[in-house]
Amino acid sequence: MTKLLSLLIGWMLDLLFGDPQWLPHPVVGFGKMIAFGEHRLNRGLHRKLKGALLSIFLILMVFALTWFLLHLISLLPSPFGEGMGVRLLLDAIIVFYCLAGTTLIREVREVFLALDRSLEEGRRQVSRIVGRDTSELSAQEVRTAALETLAENLSDGVIAPLFWFAFLGTPGMLTYKMINTLDSMIGYRTERYRDFGCWAAHIDDIANYIPARLTALLMILPRIVNCQLSIVNFVRRYGRHHASPNSGYPEAALAGILNCRFGGPHYYFGQLFDKPFIGENDRPLTTDDMKKAVLVNRTAEVLMILIVGLCAWMGY
Repeated sequence: MTKLLSLLIGWMLDLLFGDPQWLPHPVVGFGKMIAFGEHRLNRGLHRKLKGALLSIFLILMVFALTWFLLHLISLLPSPFGEGMGVRLLLDAIIVFYCLAGTTLIREVREVFLALDRSLEEGRRQVSRIVGRDTSELSAQEVRTAALETLAENLSDGVIAPLFWFAFLGTPGMLTYKMINTLDSMIGYRTERYRDFGCWAAHIDDIANYIPARLTALLMILPRIVNCQLSIVNFVRRYGRHHASPNSGYPEAALAGILNCRFGGPHYYFGQLFDKPFIGENDRPLTTDDMKKAVLVNRTAEVLMILIVGLCAWMGY
């Protein structure tokens, strides 16, 4: 019951507050640790080995420290049992920090609102949530980038953390955030990060393999229930049309639901990456598409909370 309560409290906090900018966030600390190691190790010979050692050290450190701290707290005296009151509170706070559903939706909405004011505002707003260069994007490309990010980060920011919470509790959940932060900072195939970030990218691919496909399934599940089975073939066909072995599946699910096209060539750090297209209908995207995509995200999130909550209630 402690695991179930911490899940529900943390999720409700995310629904109410998202990620307040004034509140210190552990991912910011993760980023500083990664940057500290990268600046000192990503030079000279054996960059792949040094990047692997940094990634593995940080991942194991987060899991070990989180597990040890929570285990120590659970031994303290408490009217709810040994340390259970404090443990419940800390677990709920970790769940709150690790979920990004509300902030993600808020940021995507802001992109569409900014774009209604001007193209430059839309470009600046979308640059907050995507890694690609945004200075030359058209209005259609800004909307596409925002919706691609909404789908991809439903997996990275909601479903995957909940997946690892179900198996490894909050230590696993927080460790996943370190894995994901490593990939988002150094897991690029650019000249600077190709060797140093190789292990970080592969570890992230492994950690997201099941969650990404589960995300796509949860997104299209209401349509499967309504016997719209063509969406399954669409996701199977286009899920592999992505540089990442995982990100294409939630993006394909959303593209199939909206009957639109994602992907295509983009610039990252000044280098052109020719990504395959996901879907064929290159139609203009609108604010109504954003609202429909937000509903898809929230539905998938609620379904995952129900699944993980049921597992916690049953003692798994």
